[in-house]
Amino acid sequence: MTSSAPGRVFNFSAGPAALPVEVLETARDEMLDYRGTGMSVMEMSHRSAAFMAIAEQAEADFRELLSVPDEYAVLFLQGGATLQFSMVPLNLLGDRNRADYVNTGAWSTKAIKEARRFCEVNVAASSESSRFTEIPDPASWSLSSDAAYLHLCTNETIGGVQFHEFPEVPVPLVADMSSDILSRPVDVSRFALIYAGAQKNIGPAGLTVVVVRRDLLGRARPGTPSMLDYAVHAEADSMSNTPPTYAWYLAGLVFRWLKAQGGVGGMQALNQRKAAKLYDALERSNFYTSPVSRHDRSLMNVPFTLPDPALDKPFLSGAEERGLTNLKGHRSVGGMRASLYNAVPEAAVDALVDYMQSFEHEHG
Repeated sequence: MTSSAPGRVFNFSAGPAALPVEVLETARDEMLDYRGTGMSVMEMSHRSAAFMAIAEQAEADFRELLSVPDEYAVLFLQGGATLQFSMVPLNLLGDRNRADYVNTGAWSTKAIKEARRFCEVNVAASSESSRFTEIPDPASWSLSSDAAYLHLCTNETIGGVQFHEFPEVPVPLVADMSSDILSRPVDVSRFALIYAGAQKNIGPAGLTVVVVRRDLLGRARPGTPSMLDYAVHAEADSMSNTPPTYAWYLAGLVFRWLKAQGGVGGMQALNQRKAAKLYDALERSNFYTSPVSRHDRSLMNVPFTLPDPALDKPFLSGAEERGLTNLKGHRSVGGMRASLYNAVPEAAVDALVDYMQSFEHEHG
């Protein structure tokens, strides 16, 4: 079974992930000649009037979608969310030497490891003892009195756990939202800094969006390379060097598509419906198992296991035959994982649930 566009599969990849068909069609139509310029966006100068208009509209649409207050800068950078693991401490520590981190999975762990290059890290809470299948109760967090900030990952792509509420903390709150940004409304004013790699809900790999409170700019540690200084990028409107122009353009098309879908509120309703269908199928089954605590289950990434690992290969082969792709779980945890990002249609979840039921009937 394929999606509505001929030759297209249902893509459950965790990232780089599915893009809206309408966005791809627009990019195709504008590939050789962007709006009468006689050239592709990927060929034009980032200083040209045509690209400057693309960049400005993309930022305006992003700000509208998340209701970003004026006192925040929006930066379109390179290096992926992984580079932000370094940029955050370099820019936010100031004269302090301690930061608090909450460890909820693989990406939190990586952020903690990188931050330890620059400061003392207090792991205020961790769910490692439960194999990262839950979010630690905020009442149990052990916060430092002298932390420069508190960092958390709002959605762990690999483990499939997600913050559904955010804590009130006395220090600047920093969030890696790479895998759930734009999937639901968020009160940006609750955060000092938000960052997100693009390749899940924003666009293709190669672009990272950073939302940072302006009063935190200009605090980079002495010796910080200029390209790792948020203030440098904010001053240059994200064009201190040549930006990832085509990825920025495609992100802009995604933002426009999201607005046409009812914005992040509309996407939240769709994403809740998609996830509910898949989790309900897991709950009804004695064959499949979800390892994640019910309260903390992600709407974006749904890991599940079969009763016997020997069935994984035939399950995946059968799924591929039906146009259900990229369902193999991350190598560190095994099993299956269905990523249900904004661009994954509800029909994809319906097709997956139908296949899971038929596979269970055959092998259960």
